[in-house]
Amino acid sequence: MRIVLAIVLMSLLRTALAVPLAELDTLADEAIGRYALPGLAIGVIEKGKVIYRRTAGEREAGSGRRIDPATLFKIASNSKAMTASVLARLVDAKKLRWDDPVVKHLPDFRMADPWVTQNMQVRDLLVHNSGLPEGGGDLMLWPEPNRFTRADILAGLGHIKPKYSFRAGYAYDNLLYVVAGEVAAAAGGASYEELVRREVFMPLGLDCKVGAWRRSGSDNLAQPHARVDRRNRVVNADRADIAELTSAAAGGIRCSLDAMLIWASNWLDPDEKQKAWLSQEQRKALWSAHTPMPISERRRAWDDTHAYLYALGWRLADVDGEWTVSHTGTLSGMYSVLMLLPDRKSGFVVLINGEAEEARTVLTEALLKRFTRPDDTRGLADFAADLAREVSTGDASSAATPGPLALASIDQAAALIGVWRDPWFGEVSICPERSQVRWRSAKSPKLSGILKRVGDRILVDWDGDHAQAWLHPGDGTERGLRMSKVDADADFSYDYEDLAFTRVRACD
Repeated sequence: MRIVLAIVLMSLLRTALAVPLAELDTLADEAIGRYALPGLAIGVIEKGKVIYRRTAGEREAGSGRRIDPATLFKIASNSKAMTASVLARLVDAKKLRWDDPVVKHLPDFRMADPWVTQNMQVRDLLVHNSGLPEGGGDLMLWPEPNRFTRADILAGLGHIKPKYSFRAGYAYDNLLYVVAGEVAAAAGGASYEELVRREVFMPLGLDCKVGAWRRSGSDNLAQPHARVDRRNRVVNADRADIAELTSAAAGGIRCSLDAMLIWASNWLDPDEKQKAWLSQEQRKALWSAHTPMPISERRRAWDDTHAYLYALGWRLADVDGEWTVSHTGTLSGMYSVLMLLPDRKSGFVVLINGEAEEARTVLTEALLKRFTRPDDTRGLADFAADLAREVSTGDASSAATPGPLALASIDQAAALIGVWRDPWFGEVSICPERSQVRWRSAKSPKLSGILKRVGDRILVDWDGDHAQAWLHPGDGTERGLRMSKVDADADFSYDYEDLAFTRVRACD
């Protein structure tokens, strides 16, 4: 009798779900098939309960090691909400205030404008309205690993020219989250890594990692992948000794699907222990809007969005008349999204270990519609078709079509040869090596490449998969060197346009 009753109750529960489980399986299968994803993890919460977990694929393509709910993925910028929560815990503990000047905790902190330096508050570090250009200074963070330290970031910030006035607009940045992590360390009396473990992972029971550790054979880690010759290949694989990342507070945390579902539940329907973890006042502060964000035509068309705002480590938006709180995470070969619908106590998590920008976009939208418009018949293929039309009607002038490349000879690169220095990026050498001219970055070893030419123009063709850059030597009145992206739409973290080199000496 009890077995029969349990079956009946489970059947009633399933029929009462707003999101049919079969549809979730279909969406996951379609995403894997359409985009040839190496691995995927999805979790769905409805009315405060986890109703769906799905993992598929491999941690490393071809390894046979399957992804499961305990596999750790790099969550990239979904780390930002955890960093903001560390600060919120310190506010609850009265170790700092949101309106404290940053210089109160970090006396060496400097922005280009002295007034901004003195008036930037702790909360300003988290809301992307500092005046820095989009992705300004990100070349100190990526590609990883590199030799930039957090002290380098604090020293370099003062040399990055603002794009607009302080608190006058929105431009996404990462460096100030690194600064926020250092504010937390100063106020909390421990490193950022120790604080996030102590203030977030341990009290909430999150299976997440940050900082340095030595890998063991039992580590359950998803590796990032790129599509090479129509196959998934591991890129930037973890070494035996995993290094501490300068970028940790901006995007350096790894979590499992199970951990991310606990993290989501903490915000949607916290239990008594979770409520005690952070005061209602600070929960409200973290989700209070600060900076309006631009609303794309796609977002208007898909979601009927009228408000899109950045809070403290979170994005806020109305979608089909419902309030959402979310964030995404993007690293080379790693994509994530956490989407919450607080009024429903519902949401979902997606973790992918491959090239998946489009996959994440359409899968997020298809999952979201299962909540906000359950009668909407559009599926993953329909949203993918919308994206394809968007690309076909876009501005072709920004495409990366430099033309046929040829090696730049020593004579052709004569105006560029030498050792150059940028105030925040440091030294680069552009020097002959055998019959080539090679660019080497002193503090970012992965940014190394060969100078090549297209007609009369010269670019750096990097050894790795990085956005190519045009080189612009100064004319007779200017002896500097500047750079720009070949593809204007390339990732904004390749902030070549913010660099201004001066020659410091001849090649050795």
